[in-house]
Amino acid sequence: MARHGGGRAWYGKVAGAALGVTVLAVGASVWTAQAGPVGAAAPKATAPATPDSDIEPVDPAIAHASDEGARGVNITVDDGPDPTWTPQVLAVLREYGVKATFCVTGTQAQAHPDLVKDVVAAGHRLCDHSVSHDTAMDKKSEEYQSKEILDAERMITEASGGVRPMYYRAPGGAFTPHSRKLAASRGMRPLGWNVDTKDFERPGTDAIVATVQRELRNGPTILFHDAGGDRAQTVEALRRVLPWLREQGYSFGFPVH
Repeated sequence: MARHGGGRAWYGKVAGAALGVTVLAVGASVWTAQAGPVGAAAPKATAPATPDSDIEPVDPAIAHASDEGARGVNITVDDGPDPTWTPQVLAVLREYGVKATFCVTGTQAQAHPDLVKDVVAAGHRLCDHSVSHDTAMDKKSEEYQSKEILDAERMITEASGGVRPMYYRAPGGAFTPHSRKLAASRGMRPLGWNVDTKDFERPGTDAIVATVQRELRNGPTILFHDAGGDRAQTVEALRRVLPWLREQGYSFGFPVH
């Protein structure tokens, strides 16, 4: 998890990307625009898989904005699925009627296909998070990057019963121009984040909640984890953050695709 820690490292990597992707897909003036409706209808579920010949390329720029507009937020959950923690995260999301994007690794998807199917059945979206969660992918060959991305896409699609991931999130933010272009050519929008809760460090539930409340001004996409260790703090933080966000006038959406 080393390269999830610290927004500065993430922002620096994106800012230095060859294609000059802007870190915050929505500026502060847009993000603080008038609130949208509270408790809006749930976003649409992931679309069924299509034959390769029907895959439509998408924008290779790293997505942050929400399809719910200026007062939408995107809950994203990384590194699973995990047999202990993913069901608990799903239960909290169900309790509050929230749809999320699950960034799944190929190895975990292959090990727990039932949980991938549960994620899809609940109306959440899937995201390719590489096969092995190698946070140094950007330092390795394009051939290696391609294998990590494409093998994970296949493993996730098979585990889900035929539903393809709609996004690609590089482990630790280790995007490259090649990885973004490849993912986009497969219909997977590169997916960033604006709020790193640092829940993987287990700083305490209060600290996780405070990070969301403090950093939400940075943009709508919030990063949590449902694997890689004890995620009891994450589960409890979600139980507190989700109703708080609604009370503040935010609605829940998916990242733009």
